[in-house]
Amino acid sequence: MPHNLLARASGTLSPRAFEQAESSRLLHSILAAPGVKFDGSDAPQPAVPIFHGEAADAKEQAVWSHAAGVNCLTIDRFEGRYMLSGGSDSSLLLWDLQSTSNTLDHYVHKPAAKVNKASSSHKFGITHLSFYPFDAFAFLSSSYDHALNIYATETLTASASFDLGSVVYNHALSSIADHLLVACATQHPAVRLVDLRSGASTHSLAGHHGAVLSVAWSPRDEYILASGGSDGTVRLWDIRRSAGTLGLLDLEDAVGIGGVDGLGKNARSRDRGKAHMGACNGVVWKDDARILVTAGHDERVRVWDMATGANALSHFGPTIKNTYLSTLLPLLVPSNVGIPDENVMVFPNEKEILMFDLFEGNLQKRLRVPGTVVAQASGSAGQRNIRNRVTSLAWRPSDIEMYSAHSDGVIRAYKPRNMTEAELEREEAEGMDDNGDNDRKRKRQALDEIFRDLTRQKITFT
Repeated sequence: MPHNLLARASGTLSPRAFEQAESSRLLHSILAAPGVKFDGSDAPQPAVPIFHGEAADAKEQAVWSHAAGVNCLTIDRFEGRYMLSGGSDSSLLLWDLQSTSNTLDHYVHKPAAKVNKASSSHKFGITHLSFYPFDAFAFLSSSYDHALNIYATETLTASASFDLGSVVYNHALSSIADHLLVACATQHPAVRLVDLRSGASTHSLAGHHGAVLSVAWSPRDEYILASGGSDGTVRLWDIRRSAGTLGLLDLEDAVGIGGVDGLGKNARSRDRGKAHMGACNGVVWKDDARILVTAGHDERVRVWDMATGANALSHFGPTIKNTYLSTLLPLLVPSNVGIPDENVMVFPNEKEILMFDLFEGNLQKRLRVPGTVVAQASGSAGQRNIRNRVTSLAWRPSDIEMYSAHSDGVIRAYKPRNMTEAELEREEAEGMDDNGDNDRKRKRQALDEIFRDLTRQKITFT
């Protein structure tokens, strides 16, 4: 930072280069912000600051966003102000991220609006949420109850609902298209297209041989769609074509349609091949549409050059964990963050969050998630034990911040922080643990003394 400021002051660093260098520094200094919490309890009040004198007591109290677990997150792309969270109990919460001052290290957010499971239009857990791409005052939700709903953000009331007849794992609405087609990944082996203008399911894109688990529109071409299915295939579609599919991505194809000579020599056929050796439950485009990233149950993340359809052969090592059928989307850091050609992927890896270089596959940062491996969640059937894992990641466009959803019901924040702050917080936490250990030791000694006193007494039988 001082070096960049000196270079900028002397005129050797342009404003744009200074911005890129600083955003890259902030990106790589992201750490967990345990003082920022999201409380989804029923007490309606604005965000509550926790001052340093109260921090120790607050750390011992669990703050839940959704009692039954958080399935998905999304943040509006216009202001980066509002965040939506969907729960396993069909509840919906709207959070105002600007309700807090950035100068406070400890803060508890309260929902700006909420839909409890009793009043929710959905009957089962929420699978995916997305803001309307042209207006943050509306959003879409899909659920295990086979429904795709449209909500008004201000009132959280459902204005329309579409019954697709099977579980909806994921949905996508193009951010550049004139059409209002929502692509839905469902348990049915065809991509369903819902027209918001007519209110009808216009047609289906058939080709997968199993459930479709993830869909994503191209950010550059409004008619191009990518889908991943339980059959391990990733298909590309042009919705204007009667045949529909443009081709499949093949994990064994490292040359693409151009072939070894760029003119098609030894090019593989596009009508067969698998992208993963297991189900593909994550498909994400990079914002410049040149790269597609897919994640599968073979515990691999693959990067594809979309100019040729070739496998970029990025390898992220044996650390990737991906075993659940629900959609799991890698987070691609926007291109305007960091220095040129700096491509960063963040992966929700069960109990940790991993930051990789997208092409080299180098692990740049490992953010471990605090808490127990097995957590208790409250649902309609009462308390149940679930394996705690990261279910969703969301990037805040207006700032370098990231948020994660967890199956233990907690939403966690990650912000740029220097190592001094992290060390102080770690020492504070260790001090709290030491105090707790001392208390337990004193109690244990008292019990031992009581036991010894009892055993010393003579017992007489008559």
